Amino acid sequence: QVHLVESGGGLVQAGGSLRLSCVASGRSFSSYAMGWFRQAPGKERVFVAAINWSGRLTYYADSVKGRFTISRDNAESTVYLQMNSLKLDDTAVYYCAAREGSVVTIDSYYRRSEYDDWGQGTQVTVSS
Repeated sequence: QVHLVESGGGLVQAGGSLRLSCVASGRSFSSYAMGWFRQAPGKERVFVAAINWSGRLTYYADSVKGRFTISRDNAESTVYLQMNSLKLDDTAVYYCAAREGSVVTIDSYYRRSEYDDWGQGTQVTVSS
């Protein structure tokens, strides 16, 4: 099992930026696919972005394309989510997730059920 700890959330004005970090325990971080999901109040948890084990492949929800960037540092066992041009609709709890097994299809990156481990979440609040 992988222990994930997110940080970097906070209160920011619309148009501003935040960078979220997620530090993972475990010796096999470099083999995991990693994802970010978010959950707004009263809504289900949805996909935001994902990255493959090497960092060469990234995937984004349409709502964040061009504004958010996911990256990873395998030496530091950390995955990042750089969020720019933040909007009110980006307000949510952001969760980091790890998939320990091989990714069979691209669709797997987008599905919450395909991830094995989750962090506790970090709150992002965008104000007007």
